[in-house]
Amino acid sequence: MMRRWSRWVQLLSRREAGTSLALLRIALGLCALGIFIDGFALFSVLWVDIEHGGYRSLGDGPWLVQWMGGPNPDTITTLLWAGVTSATILITGLGSRLWAFVTLQILLALASTNGHAGGSYDELLSNGLWLLVLAQSDTTLSIRCYLKNRKWQDEELVRAWPRYLAIGQLVVVYTSTASLKVSAHWLPGGDASALYYILQQPSWARWDLQWLAWVFPLTQVATLGVWLFEAGAPLLLIAFWYRHTRTRPGWLRQFMNRIDYRRVFCWVGVSMHIGIHALMVVGPFSWISLAFYVALFHPDEWQHLIEVAKRSRPNQASPTTKTPHQMA
Repeated sequence: MMRRWSRWVQLLSRREAGTSLALLRIALGLCALGIFIDGFALFSVLWVDIEHGGYRSLGDGPWLVQWMGGPNPDTITTLLWAGVTSATILITGLGSRLWAFVTLQILLALASTNGHAGGSYDELLSNGLWLLVLAQSDTTLSIRCYLKNRKWQDEELVRAWPRYLAIGQLVVVYTSTASLKVSAHWLPGGDASALYYILQQPSWARWDLQWLAWVFPLTQVATLGVWLFEAGAPLLLIAFWYRHTRTRPGWLRQFMNRIDYRRVFCWVGVSMHIGIHALMVVGPFSWISLAFYVALFHPDEWQHLIEVAKRSRPNQASPTTKTPHQMA
């Protein structure tokens, strides 16, 4: 028992550069910013009480809305502008823990004002913002870093466990989603018609997709592929364990490390979410889910990509270098 406890403490004490968490901060901040900006278009209907022109009675609203005067246009407009401000500061990386908390409270207030006007993406983004409250995500790629070091990047080490939790959150999202798809239209062995019927519903379909009847077998393949991908999400945790114990024997461990299952997971997941966004109206769910993908890669891997990007930029002429015209 003590040995297991020591391993657990060692895992939670592990430190790494802050690049992955910084990118997670930026990605989730952009998602929150997009939600607040989009809110200006429909707030007078969705988050305003019927007494002030909304479509339903909202009561007094959650504590923050109630404290600010109730769900009226002035309160909601103030909250949206505050959300835009806090999300922007969060993205820039100045006092990230504080502004992640502020952004979270504003998001929760709006989502709780009208339960009809949100979705599961609100909970997913809220969980991500809570991780940023707990994480040290502004040590690099941030204004804080620039003010401290006069450069945008720094190799200061941070706790790695918030990144691990972000990976765990991604696995929970997909696994729980698959567990809810238990009809014969989704499960292997059924008719795999779920996506076809979903894409024929005006409330979900982004476009007129009646033509999918001509390629119905392709929608069946997509249905089975989505369910298997989501139900197989725990394989991602196994893949990370195999990477951590890569020196141990076992053909499955060697195979998953050789193909780098994380990359396979990313290719499939990104393709799935792009397809969902292109064909269906599901709000910002796809973008929020993809924001968590940055946690799948170690900071050293992101740093390598940053260095490659820097080297690939065209060389700019030095101020002291004479051009052919000047030399002539």
